[in-house]
Amino acid sequence: MAYAITQTCCSDASCVSVCPVNCIHPRPDEPDFGTTEMLYIDPQTCIDCGACADACPVGAIFPAENLTGPLKAYPEVNASYYADRAPTSEEPDPAPNFHAWGPPVFDRTIPSDFAPLDVAVVGTGPAGMYAVEDLLLHTNARVTLIDRLPEAGGLVRYGVAPDHVSTKQIGETFARFHTHPRLTMRLGLEIGRDVTVDELAEHHDAVIYAVGASSARRLGIRGEDLPGSVAATTVVAWYNGHPDVPADAIDLSAERVVVVGTGNVALDAARILTMDPSTLENTAIAPAILDKLRSSGVREVVLLGRRGPEAAAYTSPELLGIAQREDVELVVDAHDAQVGQTIDAAASEDKAGLLRGLPRETVDWSAPPAHGGRRIVLRFHSAPREILGDTEVRGLRATGRTDDVEIAAGRVIRAVGYRGAQLTGLPFDEESGTIPHAEGRVDGLPGTYVVGWIKRGPSGGIGANKVCARETVGTLLDDAIAGRLPRPRRGRKAFAALSARRLRRRRKRAAGRAV
Repeated sequence: MAYAITQTCCSDASCVSVCPVNCIHPRPDEPDFGTTEMLYIDPQTCIDCGACADACPVGAIFPAENLTGPLKAYPEVNASYYADRAPTSEEPDPAPNFHAWGPPVFDRTIPSDFAPLDVAVVGTGPAGMYAVEDLLLHTNARVTLIDRLPEAGGLVRYGVAPDHVSTKQIGETFARFHTHPRLTMRLGLEIGRDVTVDELAEHHDAVIYAVGASSARRLGIRGEDLPGSVAATTVVAWYNGHPDVPADAIDLSAERVVVVGTGNVALDAARILTMDPSTLENTAIAPAILDKLRSSGVREVVLLGRRGPEAAAYTSPELLGIAQREDVELVVDAHDAQVGQTIDAAASEDKAGLLRGLPRETVDWSAPPAHGGRRIVLRFHSAPREILGDTEVRGLRATGRTDDVEIAAGRVIRAVGYRGAQLTGLPFDEESGTIPHAEGRVDGLPGTYVVGWIKRGPSGGIGANKVCARETVGTLLDDAIAGRLPRPRRGRKAFAALSARRLRRRRKRAAGRAV
């Protein structure tokens, strides 16, 4: 009996390091690590020891024969990765290769005669926490961990859908470092508002920015700013109880919602809006949001994709998670014959092939949803041209390969990607939405580093940040050993006093405005 990795895989690769037979790929040292949708266990090599399941931080690994319901397809998903994959001279043979015991190697340690580095990390999401983990476990650095929000977690807390309970579990792994004796937490402190970039730098030997990509990309079409047209970033923040987004920010009175985009975030939004609210009762969803979903009028969510089903941006595991739900119908819009042809010709494990067997329907988009139950409709080869309405959204006009259509809808969610936002005092590349850097070292600012999406753009899941953080911390340590870090003019105690003063000042101003 082999084990199988399932939908909530975060690609953290903790499982890879404990596997005694090298049966989990891609490994962090392999070229396709960080580019595949998940990690995969080779059923022909797995020896059923269970070490990977014990190490998995998100509970995504199970004995294959025990999987049922929506997870039953994942043994085949794992096996198909190896179907046409043969060992090459550049990679180890996947036959048993038990790890040899030897003395521990601390390849991240700086020389013992160095005084402890004082490093500030801005951002408590996965990127920031992997950097913190590396610093605390492999150096003598003292870390000041900063977040503008009053609760730590970043993307794990406010970006992962509440029904992905297992994925959110990685937050518990990160949280163990919050009480480390060499770490100080500064929550509710906003860099660029309460404390400047220069002030942060002059109190620390180095600063790592892990501020993510919190802005939404725009469609650039007419009607985009109409009431009822919202960015997916707002919707995700809303259903996760983000303090910046009130419970009444999303109106659920419309029967039909159009989501522009076919990525995982688009699927998340469609899934949350159509699922039975009772299935969310034991999740991290905010009670006020759950109440809104119970009274929701949404019966149909349309996912609009510019390209065909073979090029959809969602991952196969996320699509499988929706396709195998019993409470919501998943339908393919049959407006374009090429869509059906592509699905029928695709291999069963391909994205398009996973849609085979789903109902195909030619929808009358001028009318309200005709079905009583809730459903999700996938419409491919359809580019948004205009969001329609005078005082609020009443529909969306789209252009396909073979037709133009006006879809009657009361709400439009724009899910076409995330983008980094500029932080005052740091360089910024407008085109890529990232901070210019070399191996994590910010251009022109010695002692300043970046990690995560603000470093490489909004790509890669949680685990991709582990390799990303390792590179950045390695660059920082190289600079420390080479004497390239600027000496801070003030110290950690002075920063504690400064941040406390600024937070008191902010609270006093807020209290004055409230009077």
